[in-house]
Amino acid sequence: MAKRKVAAADACPCGGGNYATCCEPYHRGALAETAEKLMRARYSAFVKGEWEFVHRTWDERTRPSLADLQSDDGGKWLGLEVRRHTAQQDQASVEFVARHKVDGRAQRLHEISRFVREQGQWLYVDGSFPERK
Repeated sequence: MAKRKVAAADACPCGGGNYATCCEPYHRGALAETAEKLMRARYSAFVKGEWEFVHRTWDERTRPSLADLQSDDGGKWLGLEVRRHTAQQDQASVEFVARHKVDGRAQRLHEISRFVREQGQWLYVDGSFPERK
């Protein structure tokens, strides 16, 4: 069975299909079932400027202010590749590469993000950046 193509205007920035059924439900309040789904929704939120979502899904112990998030110009986000997702009970990590342009220059953000689940909700804690080889 062939995969149905999603119109560009309806496509989810994370690459998971149609935005209305992929990341938008999380942006509107649904809880992500896995840390990977939350990471994908957070990427889509950065693309779409859904700063309140980014803020409320960031662990309060490491979270920047909403004003700082809103003033951050990460450039134009171009794509996401999830490389690995591991979870053990209420802790998880997601390794990904996000491509973007800043001032016309292509950039790659390669991060291993840490997540915790508190009261059924996954939260982003922080990330580390693997060294290039």
